[in-house]
Amino acid sequence: MPELLTGKTALILGVANKWSIAYAIAQAFVREGAQIVLTYQGDRQRDTVRELADELAPGTRVMSCEVTIQQEIDNLINALRVERIRLDAAVHSIAFANREDLSRPFVETSRAGYQMAQDVSSYSLIAIARAVAPLMTAGGSIVTLTYLGSSRVVPNYNVMGVAKAALEASVRYLASDLGPSNIRVNAISAGPVKTTSARGIRDFSKVLEGVAAHSPLRRNTDPAEVADAAVFLASDLGRGVTGNVIFVDAGFQIMGL
Repeated sequence: MPELLTGKTALILGVANKWSIAYAIAQAFVREGAQIVLTYQGDRQRDTVRELADELAPGTRVMSCEVTIQQEIDNLINALRVERIRLDAAVHSIAFANREDLSRPFVETSRAGYQMAQDVSSYSLIAIARAVAPLMTAGGSIVTLTYLGSSRVVPNYNVMGVAKAALEASVRYLASDLGPSNIRVNAISAGPVKTTSARGIRDFSKVLEGVAAHSPLRRNTDPAEVADAAVFLASDLGRGVTGNVIFVDAGFQIMGL
């Protein structure tokens, strides 16, 4: 089987543990021959991400990047520039909302909670795209992760659904802006996956049960399936795809009831 990403370097933001979708994507990128750079948010994550990086590929670069702090993003890009790293792909797998805003009615969302969810989950894609674009001198691919809750009401997804809607709109506008530089921007709408962050959504197990019972494939999404879609988008096979939301959710998005 050919290594679809040989000779490419990818920046992957959002690897938190072995159950995160970003980790599955990192695994797939390494499998396909890519060199990867991982980031962590805060000292608490640093050692964990470094251990995961060594398991993925010894010598993998691990750098700090708190996406709500512009100076952290600037420091990351400056470090990559000093090392003369040309980026071919960037994966944005970052989202956050206050737990209380996911456990009470959406109408009770706090102003601060709304702003936080938008900043981390949506605006950060814009900030990262702006930062990495100059390093994609041969063109490239930017991929983010979204969810069906952006366009349909999913119980207890609340403010995160609104943030994902903004994220998907940002994908389209970024694709238009960066297209002349041969930089493609897409989103993968993954089905619900048992990640650490998903545990913050009340009754998440019922969502998993519902998808498994009603999706055309009668099962939930495997993170490896999402990772393979990211490989496609980062590879030359996806060279004509930009501004899209690609569903990898066992077909659940087509169902009415």
